[in-house]
Amino acid sequence: MEAPLAPRHPHVRTVHDETVTDDWFYLRDRQHPETIPYLEAENRYTEARVAQWQKLQDELYVEMVGRIQETDTSVPWRRGESQYYTRTEQGKQYGIFCRQAIGGGDEQVLLDGNALAEGHEYFSLAFHHVSPDGNTLAYAINTDGSEVFTLRFRDLRTGEEMPGQVAGVYYSATWANDSQTFFFTTLDETKRPWRLWRCVAGSAELPVLVFEEPDGRFNVGIDRSRSGAYLFLTVGSHTTSEVWCAPGSGVGSFFRIQERRQDVEYYVEHQGPHLFMRTNEDGRNFRLLRAPAAQPEQWTEVIAHRTNASLEQVDGFADYLVVTERVEGLRRLRVMAGSGEHDVTFDEPAYTFSPEPNEEYDSNLYRFSYSSLTTPRSVYDYDMQTRSRTLLKRYAVLGGFDPSNYVSERLTATSHDGVKVPISVVCRRGFKRDGSAPLYLYGYGSYGIVTDPAFSSERISLLDRGFVFAIAHIRGSGDMGRLWYEDGKLGHKKNTFLDFIACAEHLIAQQYTAAARLAIAGGSAGGLLMGAVTNLRPDLFRSVVAHVPFVDVVNTMLDDTLPLTVTEYEEWGNPNTAADYAYIRSYAPYENVTAAAYPNILATAGLNDPRVPYWEPAKWIASLRRNNTGYSTILLKTQMGAGHGGPSGRYEKLREKAFEYAFVIGSVTGS
Repeated sequence: MEAPLAPRHPHVRTVHDETVTDDWFYLRDRQHPETIPYLEAENRYTEARVAQWQKLQDELYVEMVGRIQETDTSVPWRRGESQYYTRTEQGKQYGIFCRQAIGGGDEQVLLDGNALAEGHEYFSLAFHHVSPDGNTLAYAINTDGSEVFTLRFRDLRTGEEMPGQVAGVYYSATWANDSQTFFFTTLDETKRPWRLWRCVAGSAELPVLVFEEPDGRFNVGIDRSRSGAYLFLTVGSHTTSEVWCAPGSGVGSFFRIQERRQDVEYYVEHQGPHLFMRTNEDGRNFRLLRAPAAQPEQWTEVIAHRTNASLEQVDGFADYLVVTERVEGLRRLRVMAGSGEHDVTFDEPAYTFSPEPNEEYDSNLYRFSYSSLTTPRSVYDYDMQTRSRTLLKRYAVLGGFDPSNYVSERLTATSHDGVKVPISVVCRRGFKRDGSAPLYLYGYGSYGIVTDPAFSSERISLLDRGFVFAIAHIRGSGDMGRLWYEDGKLGHKKNTFLDFIACAEHLIAQQYTAAARLAIAGGSAGGLLMGAVTNLRPDLFRSVVAHVPFVDVVNTMLDDTLPLTVTEYEEWGNPNTAADYAYIRSYAPYENVTAAAYPNILATAGLNDPRVPYWEPAKWIASLRRNNTGYSTILLKTQMGAGHGGPSGRYEKLREKAFEYAFVIGSVTGS
């Protein structure tokens, strides 16, 4: 089957005295008579080309399903007189949210995702929040992948749906203490959360507008403190934030903690008689301040700024403050109580942890989940008084998994400017470094998002076939703290790409793999990374997987009607200014495709994706196919009924992972 060639319809763009012809600009119009047929032709071509690996794909899927406990229950968490949990059932795609009285009793199903998803190709929940008195459930659903949700209320005493649905709702929402007042955010025409509303659950009265943010760079979010004493309205951009505070009762106006100042971020938490502020004013890695809750203008420093440690999160309990820090690329926990404090340590050289539900304010227990490249997700209760930890559950990995069969390590590559870039690596025990092994190298490197070395049961299918798996902890991520992020954004963005290339070269030089056996992968902004490094070094990689890749950077950032564009100026730059335009233009993957022998490439897209529009990967693949001088396989797969995250059901997600791995294994090893 011949590869489809997207028809050319030249579109001329002149910006800052540069004239560019874009042959596939029209693909952004899904009503254009050639757009959908082209996407469908690419899907048919992809299906035909991967048919040679169908048996492998089926094997991978069976393996992946065979490793999960299909019928399972999360560790219950306490809230009031009930314990809440999510469970799954064999053969069902979505979780079931339940509760039970403390000490036992009948299970009450609060929300069954499978019932809500019935009849829909796609289903997702933005949130499901139980009111403080336990009588009402607020939840928001979406069935097309657009991330525009509809808010609903359910009476948990009767199981009946309540009146008062609201469309256009986003992820951030919370109850007030009275269990009747509910706060939620809605989107503007660019899908930016910009308004905060208040409503009475089940009431026929229209919601009341509480707050509106006119600046297109800023998003609005709402949260209630664990203590219940305060509501925190946070307004933030990529570089600047401010916090407004109101009583947790929902009665009373919001007052601003501190007026926003450009390039200053701060976030507020409540504990005991104090408010705590995590701020990067006078210290880019953040420091911690404290003020009396009754006088939130009298701040004193509690934790000073440190260049070698980044302050990531603060959690308040009645008698304790839990501080999450990042030191030398690894997360650490510090527990503070009165005038004393102590650290919580972990034994493995590379690991990660994240908080589990900790809804009880007056508690000595802090719950977190821990994993590493070789240790499956494990949920612990840490007693902050006795300093002891209790393993509550290690999630089962079936199919004969034995962690002793695998080994992980931390490497360091030297980038173009002498900066040392960490690499996390995992492989089968007994692996021989002779350059003969295939290797899968993952990277992201944007927004300060952290790519910690966490466990993946699907990854075992690669490791057991002789692959090495590696994560490049490149600049632009938050993997080494805030300064690491800032050295890989705006006018420093190319550091991200050059760091990744340095990691690939180091793995080859140390004979973990060879260029002919190296696969790389990334998604969204990580897809931008994939496109950029492939243009820079098409000879360095055998295969590339780019999930929903942000590759048409110049055109997207020039269009302020698109979702995210204005909010992203502080991440990429504003191409309406000549200097930013020139810099973005110099690395944007779609703009820099040239005649070259490109590696095998698989790109994915979602037709309803609000974050990276489907036309970005479609245009990129169209250009690559026209310019590729080699004989590699170049594929585009578009989910015609999904969005940024691909399929929503857990089994369908595993099918997509099996599809990706089959492409990687087949195209790299030839088997």
